Amino acid sequence: MDALKIVFLFALLVPLSSATLVVDYCVADFNFPVGPAGYPCKNPATLTADDFVFSGLGVAANSTTTPFNASSVFAVDVTFPALNGLGLSIGRLDIGVGGAVPIHSHRASEVILVSEGTIIAGFIDTNNTAYYKTLNKGDIMIFPPTLLHFQVNVGKSPALAYVTLNSASPGFEITTFALAGNDFPSDLIQKITLVDTAQVKKLKRIFGGTN
Repeated sequence: MDALKIVFLFALLVPLSSATLVVDYCVADFNFPVGPAGYPCKNPATLTADDFVFSGLGVAANSTTTPFNASSVFAVDVTFPALNGLGLSIGRLDIGVGGAVPIHSHRASEVILVSEGTIIAGFIDTNNTAYYKTLNKGDIMIFPPTLLHFQVNVGKSPALAYVTLNSASPGFEITTFALAGNDFPSDLIQKITLVDTAQVKKLKRIFGGTN
């Protein structure tokens, strides 16, 4: 019995020890393919302070050229290689008056901080319970991983928010794009959503889908 306990404890300790940091950082080297643990590291001898700085969030994203009147810019591993392996990322959301960040999901948890304006934000859990709230400047809200969530500007001025996620590569799947932005047959979409076929085809025209 004692031997079995030792084996069990060792099995618990292995993943903990494997999570121990063995390098200070791992700036992504895009000359090699990404794997489950991220990208391989650049040679530290080639790095400068500039590798650890990202300036993209200082520029307002264009929120007038999308069907939802909202857009975003993200610092993730592919845009900010220093995030590789660190388990975090950050993004800026610019939402025009009446605009929305459409319902979508990530493979990571998210925190949103409203910087300007008034939005309604929310998510739907796996029991189909909807949690939503009007957020004002300075408010934050949590979106658990993988759950569908959204943001809508309900104010009279453009809204600005920042989001952080606990992954350097959180993924971003928008439900509307996933259904209407590819060659998924329209009749199948109608059957699995009960959305009228004519409306499905209209969405496909907007989002570049076919079939």
